[in-house]
Amino acid sequence: MRKTVLITGAAGFLGSHLCDYFLSKNLKVLGIDNLITGSLKNLSHLESNSDFEFREIDVTHDFKINDSIDYILHFASPASPIDYLQIPIKTLRVGSLGTENILKIALKNKACILIASTSEVYGDPLEHPQKEEYCGNVDPVGPRGVYDEAKRFQEALTTAYHTYHGLDIRIARIFNTYGSRMRVNDGRAIPAFMGQVLRGESLTVFGDGSQTRSFCYIDDMVEGIYKLLHSNYKKPINLGNPEEIALIDFANEIINLGENNNKIIFKPLPINDPIKRKPDITKAMNILNWIPKVSRKKGLENTFNYFRSLSFEELNKKEHKFA
Repeated sequence: MRKTVLITGAAGFLGSHLCDYFLSKNLKVLGIDNLITGSLKNLSHLESNSDFEFREIDVTHDFKINDSIDYILHFASPASPIDYLQIPIKTLRVGSLGTENILKIALKNKACILIASTSEVYGDPLEHPQKEEYCGNVDPVGPRGVYDEAKRFQEALTTAYHTYHGLDIRIARIFNTYGSRMRVNDGRAIPAFMGQVLRGESLTVFGDGSQTRSFCYIDDMVEGIYKLLHSNYKKPINLGNPEEIALIDFANEIINLGENNNKIIFKPLPINDPIKRKPDITKAMNILNWIPKVSRKKGLENTFNYFRSLSFEELNKKEHKFA
């Protein structure tokens, strides 16, 4: 009998790509999302697919899934600073109440659950690159603390369900990921830079631009998540591209994709914004036989073409649906 995977946050950037990938692996997919930051447009191409079903559900509320579930990918969460700075309580609730609701469904179905954790559990790291054993440098009451601590609690709660109930778990610590279906207005570097290039605006770089990030293309990330799910590794594992770049250099790379020769303006660095971010992926390489394959040049070209295909209204969209 074919297996079914439940994907929370299915209408989001990562979640929608996971729906595509798991359908391509001949699984049935049940996607759920409350559509606060996700968009049904990301799933519109799946409307006629009989192996896919979408339900609008908020995982922080009481709800039932009566279907038989074999795997769960828990990706429901605001995932960018502009989101969790505006909806901090919702961010904490989805990492706590939402996670426990999903863990209970996993327990009921004896399903394997993979949770989407994040490199943000390392905070502004004092270790570089970051290994899974590093406990992080997080300010729990800083402006980014609601997201960092929600994810750290999520890891702890999931591990407790494994220890106490014997639940089959996977924990993916996901580093910066990019590709099509990112929201133009979500405040992260790639959509912000690309939107500014295409609108003919100056690019906004915070600080002096020397802070670094490591960007992983979406195709590589979903493959890594799939491999982790089908492994037997129950501790946190880093998934990301270890190729590091300073944001000022990154901004110039994106300017070169366009035709406007945009200028760069500098603004003060936000509080608790990490200075360095680079994954040590030794475990992923050795345990999962996984390594990112798509070059940054190719990934950025693909992503830029996606943003260039957006309508004028989409490219200039500013509002959010936060309630």
